Amino acid sequence: MSRTPAPSSRVVVIGAGIVGCSLADELTARGWTDVTVLEQGPLPAPGGSTSHAPGLVFQTGPSKTLTEFAAYTVQKFGSLDVDGLSCFHPVGGLEIATTEARWADLHRKAGLAASWGIRGELIGPQQCKRLWPMLDETTLYGGFHTPDDGLARAVLACRAQIARAERRGARFLDRHTVTGIERADGRVTGVTTDRGTFPADHVVSAAGFWGPVIGAMAGVDVPLLPLAHQYATTAPLPELAGVNDPRDEASKPILRFQDRDLYFREHTDRIGIGSYAHRPMPVDPFTVAAFDDSPVMPSSLPFTAADFAPSWQDSVGLLPALGASRVAEGFNGVFSFTPDGMPVLGESRELRGFWLAEAVWVTHSAGVAKAVAEWMTDGRPAIDIHECDLYRFEDAQRSPAYIADRGAQNFIEVYDVIHPLQPMEQPRPLRTSPFYPRQQELGAYFLEGGGWERPHWYEANAPLAEGLRLPERDAWSARYWSPIAAAEARATREKVALYDMTPLRRLEVTGPGALAFLQRMTSNNLAKKPGAVTYTLLLDETGGIRSDLTVARLAPDRFQVGANSGADLDWLLRHAPDDGGPSRSSEAESGGVQVRDSTSGTCCVGVWGPLARALVQPLTRDDFSHQAFGYFRAKQTYLGHVPVTAMRLSYVGELGWELYTTADLGLRLWDTLWEAGQEHGVIAAGRSAFNSLRLEKGYRAWGHDMTTEHNPYEAGVGFAVRPAKGDFVGRAALEGRSEETASRRLTCLTLDDPAAVVLGKEPVLVDGTPAGYVTSAAYGYTLGRGIAYAWLPAAAAVPGTAVHIEYFGEKIPATVAQEPLFDPQMERIRR
Repeated sequence: MSRTPAPSSRVVVIGAGIVGCSLADELTARGWTDVTVLEQGPLPAPGGSTSHAPGLVFQTGPSKTLTEFAAYTVQKFGSLDVDGLSCFHPVGGLEIATTEARWADLHRKAGLAASWGIRGELIGPQQCKRLWPMLDETTLYGGFHTPDDGLARAVLACRAQIARAERRGARFLDRHTVTGIERADGRVTGVTTDRGTFPADHVVSAAGFWGPVIGAMAGVDVPLLPLAHQYATTAPLPELAGVNDPRDEASKPILRFQDRDLYFREHTDRIGIGSYAHRPMPVDPFTVAAFDDSPVMPSSLPFTAADFAPSWQDSVGLLPALGASRVAEGFNGVFSFTPDGMPVLGESRELRGFWLAEAVWVTHSAGVAKAVAEWMTDGRPAIDIHECDLYRFEDAQRSPAYIADRGAQNFIEVYDVIHPLQPMEQPRPLRTSPFYPRQQELGAYFLEGGGWERPHWYEANAPLAEGLRLPERDAWSARYWSPIAAAEARATREKVALYDMTPLRRLEVTGPGALAFLQRMTSNNLAKKPGAVTYTLLLDETGGIRSDLTVARLAPDRFQVGANSGADLDWLLRHAPDDGGPSRSSEAESGGVQVRDSTSGTCCVGVWGPLARALVQPLTRDDFSHQAFGYFRAKQTYLGHVPVTAMRLSYVGELGWELYTTADLGLRLWDTLWEAGQEHGVIAAGRSAFNSLRLEKGYRAWGHDMTTEHNPYEAGVGFAVRPAKGDFVGRAALEGRSEETASRRLTCLTLDDPAAVVLGKEPVLVDGTPAGYVTSAAYGYTLGRGIAYAWLPAAAAVPGTAVHIEYFGEKIPATVAQEPLFDPQMERIRR
């Protein structure tokens, strides 16, 4: 395991843009003063993305993590000034809607702002015009005004933080081009430049769109795509003459016209216009000219006027006064996109001490720097950042072709109205389970996650939905949904269904030290006889929930671990007993423990429903009765001709098994189960029904319902913590904590109106005031009403408490419920 170094650690940060400068400031503030920042260009504006950034900071978005990064950026830059000029100018933000779809989306965004604690207000067309008098308000439905957003003066913020960090001992060296990363025994040892070598215990790549170049020197993939983005400035406008103080430059809110992929900000008597409406313009970071060889700066490419022409016409349509003006100057500015639009943060496992702080926009820069500095000095960030973790990407998502396809698509969609279930269109299909041909034959409707094609329902089951009485859905909640899901949920409750569980990650932990290792890493007691299956947690040192696992002990020294993401594998590999050598990229074999990812070579089908035993038992000579094969037990057996590992588990609250086999036998397993199930009315069922059923049982989904920001007692999974078993990661931090001491709780809500539906991330109001937010939601087809799980103060998390959930501006009554809602005595599973 990598341990937090002493404060005397030598740190080299590559890149003195806004991220590198912010990180140096954050590190030195925490006592790490031996910090060297290397920059290839001249300071304080070395020519990267920071040097040309227009500085827009809109804090609110679907990601709670990015919103918190942005909120800290506003707070910090607002506290910094240079020569009496603040590094943040809180002019506010105004997003306008010229279509019904955008107006509805602004209602959703207002809900997100309330969930994350950002001030915001929906306003009418006339109020929009008062804020921006040049607007043609007749085209508007309304706007969303956020008074605390504004303009980050990025270069000024760099200057302020350079000065503070230098006073604490840091040094900033410009005109130093990095040529290599030194390493020994799997650790970084220094950085080589054209002006000498700098020894280091830690190296942080904050190189912006040059990140892939630095990563290649270190042998570390950096999954980002640099793209050019057009920015133009008008000629002086009579309407702005004498309006704005030249030092402040702007007095009106940043204006976003997302229906046309445009934004606007003032530059004293001119208006700057940014456009995402043009074709993607990828840039090869390995061929970008050096500062002295660039006409303006490396990140500023020549303006392509033809690409901007449609955006100019759209701008004139919104701001008619521009019709008498022109584009005075413009450039195509380069910045970074990743396959999922999130930053790439964390320490490389393959090269210890080499950190990434890449694909970070000015909006989130100070927040990212704070998180990375906490990670380096304290061992973990204070907030959950799993969405940004370097190891969140699968191997299949790291190819240059994938990064190019997804990065370009993210550019196209940057201002689009994106549904939370909406998948990207390309490249698909990428990862498919062995059952894929049969799923296609059954008319599966696939969505995508982690590169996997995941059936959400099957058109073959449409006849089962006929006659079902379901509430009508609004257009938003009806997207990526079908009433067929209700029929599949009903069939699971009444008969038996097959669920493809292949995309869930599977790890193997083996060797004579396997038990001791897993006991130390997880919260529950795994010291049970072979055949036992245990639900347990991965905690960090503060008791936060890194993940939840299902661990099956298949032999004295062999365990199968059901995990959530590549970050779980990374965590185990980092903590595996150290034999003195570097860890492998996907497995570790040291200290009597081997950790291996077996997901791609295996598959899994869940067989669930009251007739599951009737389906499975005739296929095997082993006894699958409740007495012989109890709940949370595992058995290796054969079903027909197929060797399987059968686990008596159920994530839907019904009798059944998870059945695992190798990928080459997956199709045969499916066909064996399908043929045997015909007499029992077997169906294939998708994730839409699955999510409904699991919420009826109150089963948590890590990453949605609980993260490192929550401890087990708050999240309602304290039963998976066994302090008496001995020491384990996070145990000390949980001492003195219990469900009774929790100040907040993950809470089950039922919607009072049987026709109401919410989707997740909506604010929950207690006594009319936002007090929490929804984590997971679905319609409970068995119960006949909507279900939502939400984080609420403990005082409000009392069954019977009346609350409201704000959904697109409508306040929907809901009630705190006792969980689980379905089969609280567990009679259906244990029979």
